Amino acid sequence: MSDSESPPLLIVEDDLGLQKQIKWSLDRFESVTAADRESALLAFRRHRPAVVTMDLGLPPDPDGTAEGFRLLGQMLELDADVKVIVLTGQNDRANALRAVGMGAYDFFAKPFEPELLALTIDRAYRLFELQSENRRLQAQQPTGTLAGLITRDPEMLRICRVIERVASSDATVMLLGESGTGKEVLAQGLHQASKRSGKFVAINCAAIPEALLESELFGYEKGAFTGAAKTTVGKIETAHGGTLMLDEIGDLPHPLQAKLLRFLQERKIERIGGRQEIPVDVRVVCATHQNLQELIKQQRFREDLYYRLAEIVVNIPSLRDRQGDALLLAQAFMRRFALEQRRNLAFADEAMTAIERHTWPGNVRELLNSIKRAAIMADGARVGVEDLGLAAKSDDEASDCAAEPVLDLRQAREAAERQVVLAALARSAGNMARTAEMLGVSRPTLYDLVSRLGIRHNLVIE
Repeated sequence: MSDSESPPLLIVEDDLGLQKQIKWSLDRFESVTAADRESALLAFRRHRPAVVTMDLGLPPDPDGTAEGFRLLGQMLELDADVKVIVLTGQNDRANALRAVGMGAYDFFAKPFEPELLALTIDRAYRLFELQSENRRLQAQQPTGTLAGLITRDPEMLRICRVIERVASSDATVMLLGESGTGKEVLAQGLHQASKRSGKFVAINCAAIPEALLESELFGYEKGAFTGAAKTTVGKIETAHGGTLMLDEIGDLPHPLQAKLLRFLQERKIERIGGRQEIPVDVRVVCATHQNLQELIKQQRFREDLYYRLAEIVVNIPSLRDRQGDALLLAQAFMRRFALEQRRNLAFADEAMTAIERHTWPGNVRELLNSIKRAAIMADGARVGVEDLGLAAKSDDEASDCAAEPVLDLRQAREAAERQVVLAALARSAGNMARTAEMLGVSRPTLYDLVSRLGIRHNLVIE
């Protein structure tokens, strides 16, 4: 592992003589050293090591372990993938096991065999490289969960990974987010990733009058009430073997909340007017833009139902918080509507700037409607700001939205690079040659940037 381009080994040891001995015994690894927690953190931030060896006893309390555990937690918080090998005294096995429980890769009791430590470091480097390569490949491979989703935002991509992880279970998932953020798209992705054989069935609890909602959900028997001319299956039964999405669950009437809770507990229903319990195998996904905790305080939503529904909670960011997604989505929508109308349409520069600066209070739904209107109203091939009906954000508004500055130069530089590259990719509709030209770099340099920043340059799924 002597490749100079590989991340270095960080050796944290307060005994300078032992530090030199460890460094000498591991001379085939490029390494940096630190003698206390603060210098170790500085070295960690600067060099981003793949592997760390560290003693738990560090100044100002070399006979204790508090400083070492604090350093371990801080390093894992900065990079959860770093491989930390704890070097500990013979009587510190309990502390070493605690360190492994916190996320350390391995531990060695002092005195240790240098050959065995070198072998463990080699394995740690190989695991780090395999995990990095796996993440890179996963970022380039669109999956069923992403079908219908257009994004390059890291948080949205993380949410997709969460959806994939829970898809194979039967856990009830609650999707929280503003109206128009794509909750139903994610619910459909969850259903597709689950491989359930039944249908995906969605019902909007706010769109159906309370008097009809119970029969829509649970169905009814013939003659159950006036007008019930035949037995009708409800949405819950229709979704048997599949997924039921309860949209706007916060608007579910209180009497129905008790009946829904019973179904979630028993997984059986009774149709209105019926006496027979019908078992139903269904995955339940619910969604709302409301603050359910506040509704619970107001006694408008049952707390026991909330905890039954909120086994897995996913918070979906608003469009204004998704890096580069507004213009990326706008380009995709414009291609769709231009194809439908058999027109050759493209955004003018000022229109793209307006899309990037608009806060999109209605999120993706507002954006979709705005692009559809522009595609219809545009006189020529160039879609301008007036066609979108948007105004560029003023300097005062822009300054109000300024975030707290990042004090880590590496993070700030990467964030700035990511923002510029995402904006250029969005403006070029993912064309790498045009993106490189906009940025004033070569295509190989752009590909290196995209790979280093973990940007999904080839993902545009509609």
